[in-house]
Amino acid sequence: MTDSKTVKLDSILRDARSLVIAFSGGVDSSFLAWHAARVPGIKTIAVTIRTPYMPSREIREAVDFAALHKITHEIIDMPFPEIIRHNPVERCYFCKKTLFARIVTYAKDNGYRSIADGTNADDIKAHRPGLKALNELEILSPLAGAGFTKKDIRERLLSGGLDLWDKPAMACLMTRIPYDTEVSESMLRMIEDAEEFMLINGYPGTRVRVHNDMVRIECMPGYLEKIVKDPHREMIIDTLKKIGFRYISLDLEGYRTGSMDK
Repeated sequence: MTDSKTVKLDSILRDARSLVIAFSGGVDSSFLAWHAARVPGIKTIAVTIRTPYMPSREIREAVDFAALHKITHEIIDMPFPEIIRHNPVERCYFCKKTLFARIVTYAKDNGYRSIADGTNADDIKAHRPGLKALNELEILSPLAGAGFTKKDIRERLLSGGLDLWDKPAMACLMTRIPYDTEVSESMLRMIEDAEEFMLINGYPGTRVRVHNDMVRIECMPGYLEKIVKDPHREMIIDTLKKIGFRYISLDLEGYRTGSMDK
């Protein structure tokens, strides 16, 4: 599909000439990596930072997507940044600054001129503390620069025959934990296991928010009634308790971004 936004995107990518794309495996960065790999005359590589608070499924899906679409891909492992160990309100800023500083070093060491991320035009209008870090490190956001909204991106993926066009949004696991709470790797694995269980049992996009020994389940629209009437409700309760949670609650407001924000 060729239109003014695509033309603008291609122009931004060609101006960069050689580009490291921060590739989380989400819809936006997947589209950017896929599209950039098909623009003649530029050198690109997709780089995924693997941290303890990134779901394992996202890593697997990033690897599979890159292999399927012949995208040059590399994974960089990073330990838990101590600066966000207590989940400060500025977590997103500190996290982005730490992770993208590592990508900047990778780009310099491997001869790439620019770094890009998957920020889209909708993100610019939303509460995204991490954008400050990207600006400070001079990270390009080609999709936002070309005016691509989330709807545009999903439509391009659908028309291109890519099956992740309707993939639910996925934020890092730290967003499931209240601010100013010490975070352990075991807590992150409990959240990941609970959300993975909900996904494979028919509740994609579910968030399992943790409040001490209680979890608050936020599910996507249309699933509230199902989860209450589901004959497997007792199995959900039993499984989440076996994972390690004492109380299981269902949030009547359902899934919403930023529900942990103050």
